[in-house]
Amino acid sequence: MIYLDAAATVPVRREALEAAWPYLTGTFGNPSSHHAVGEAAAAGLEDARRRAAAVLGARRSDIVFTAGGTEAANLAIKGLALASPRGKHLVTSRLEHEAVLESVDFLRRVHGFTVTFAEPGTDGVITPAALGAALREDTTLVSLAAANNEIGAVSDVAALAAVAHDAGALFHTDAVQAAGWTDLRGLGADALTLAGHKIGAPKGTGLAMIRGRLPLEPLVHGGGQEGGRRSGTENVAFAVALAVALELAEAEREEEAARIAPLRDLLLEAAERAGAVLTGPREARLPGHASFLVPGRSGESVLLDLERRGVVASSGSACAAGSDEPSHVLIALGIDREAAQTAVRLTLPGDLTAAQAEQAVGALAAVLGEG
Repeated sequence: MIYLDAAATVPVRREALEAAWPYLTGTFGNPSSHHAVGEAAAAGLEDARRRAAAVLGARRSDIVFTAGGTEAANLAIKGLALASPRGKHLVTSRLEHEAVLESVDFLRRVHGFTVTFAEPGTDGVITPAALGAALREDTTLVSLAAANNEIGAVSDVAALAAVAHDAGALFHTDAVQAAGWTDLRGLGADALTLAGHKIGAPKGTGLAMIRGRLPLEPLVHGGGQEGGRRSGTENVAFAVALAVALELAEAEREEEAARIAPLRDLLLEAAERAGAVLTGPREARLPGHASFLVPGRSGESVLLDLERRGVVASSGSACAAGSDEPSHVLIALGIDREAAQTAVRLTLPGDLTAAQAEQAVGALAAVLGEG
């Protein structure tokens, strides 16, 4: 089997599991307990916080460990917006992950916020000018992804954050797909969120990086763990696993991106030769992300035919798998519903070999040629 659905998840790395194991066994204490067993767990948790912060170019106190990317996005968006005294206007885009869109909609429905959607180009890239046009004097928070999960579009987060800050607004970026593929340091974001299972940590791991002492309304109330920002006894083992996986992803990032991008291009070229239509940008694209439409074919039928030939992929976000509705991302780009149902997404893991890529190219050519 050749696995080309890395945007959905990747296997847990052995190094992450081995680092977590002691905190599931001998060093099992509650990190809030004031005795030797608890203090050993607390030391492991703080070391994980320090290591994650180093990869992100942040301070240790900026890191809040969560149970995944969705919780992290909810915490950053709701927490910053509700704690801000500035105003009740939010800016995002219709291309964002559901975790962002539903958090924004909650603030609109329950707390009276208004929302403006920045307009992307036809390639899915949101420019600083497009963001500037959406901002108002009372904008509290901007939330735009560092990279899109369905079309692979990579944003210039530093430029977008600068525009938001010039207008006095805070800036959050969903870096779930960008982690392991792009440099997450020096982006200038006030908040950054990611999910561990995209980079080799177990599912149910994530973090929110919240800069400095920004006011943050917690979502979970209780004993005041994580600096009062996320109550509940911390999952020390998974925090350690996430930190190790994040370190490894960063250490390997440049080499893997340079090796994987040409393999991605082989797949895109094979698809386009067979009549497929690229979705997302050609240049500002994640190294391992190939997405396209297959006119005249159901995307699901293409995926089934690929799987029969040993290639596993998807049509888009795993969160929407099984839905009959077309991708909200493609619809937001002006693609009609019928065409959006032909979407295919191939996302390459960092350890994909050239031989496996060639096999996938052959399978893709055969499947699209049969159409």
